[in-house]
Amino acid sequence: MSNKLRQQCEFVIPGNKDQTPAEHFAEMAKWCEQNQVAYDVYGEGQVVQDLEQKVADLLDYEAGLFVMTGTMTQTTALQLVARQKRNPLVAMHSSSHVYLRERQGYQLQQRFNVLPLGNAYQPWKVEDLQAWPDEIAAALYELPMREIGGQLPSWEELDKIKQYCAEQDIHLHLDGARLWETAAYYQKEYSEICNGFGSAYVSLYKGVGGLGGAILLGSKQFIDLAAMWMKRQGGDIYHRTPYVVSAAMQFDQRLAVMPALFERTKQVYELLKAFPKLAANPSSPQANMLHLILPFNQQKAFEVQKYLATEKGIWIGNPQVSYHPNQSHIEWYIGDNLLNLDDEQLKQVFSVFESYA
Repeated sequence: MSNKLRQQCEFVIPGNKDQTPAEHFAEMAKWCEQNQVAYDVYGEGQVVQDLEQKVADLLDYEAGLFVMTGTMTQTTALQLVARQKRNPLVAMHSSSHVYLRERQGYQLQQRFNVLPLGNAYQPWKVEDLQAWPDEIAAALYELPMREIGGQLPSWEELDKIKQYCAEQDIHLHLDGARLWETAAYYQKEYSEICNGFGSAYVSLYKGVGGLGGAILLGSKQFIDLAAMWMKRQGGDIYHRTPYVVSAAMQFDQRLAVMPALFERTKQVYELLKAFPKLAANPSSPQANMLHLILPFNQQKAFEVQKYLATEKGIWIGNPQVSYHPNQSHIEWYIGDNLLNLDDEQLKQVFSVFESYA
């Protein structure tokens, strides 16, 4: 139902402009011609290795490895740390993708055990890590934290966590699925943000817009070991070239637009001030994403979604259940769509939300 509604809309608020497969593949073909791209064979190929090293250099790691999925990337990285330390305890926030969205694969496959950190609705702090008396092998930090609206810890708090993990020999792993969206808020280089993380994962489709895939970053020794384990899990596909080309051809362009997307997010927050029945989480912009909190439950939110789609041709996204029974929320990634949406149109949407309250 929601896909059909979305397809009939002229304006889509969250995310970036969708290309058709024909459009995207045509751009890939043109880029391959211009750059004389040849197929890789099981990852051995210039285009794959160039992107792996480019991302590694950008984030100041020795090496990078293309992996088909973030799920395989992160659980493998954390399992390797747990095996090396002979300690299965990995700490992370309860909203982490590994803990919340991967059907407990880490547990059922006996990869490691999870210790949940902090308050469910806030970024975790060094005190939350210190509260566990156990010896901890690794800790995962997601920057930004998608499930709680894209919240980020302060730079000072993040630095405290890095220092503590270094002192306690806790391997700090970065879930950087949306790392590209953090630099505009921190006003730091990506290498500075990653400094102190023993390993990192970044997505090649979230923010970048590729067809799929991820890159794992770390020391050369760690990446070589991870590459072997990807093969053991069936992740060593014959040709990675299509996925890498899809990301590589737009990588620089997508990162270059991130500051403009963050500025647009600030503008959205300013517009929201005129609509007191609406709120955003976080309360001030920390990345170019937010949870728009609506003053009615999910059922009514679906009514609003249908009205705006069928009567106004505007797609607002998919409403979610919130903790408060008389509220719901919608996740908005501020991408090309909102960057190019007229303020008056956005204010009309906010007015409709308030009229249903």
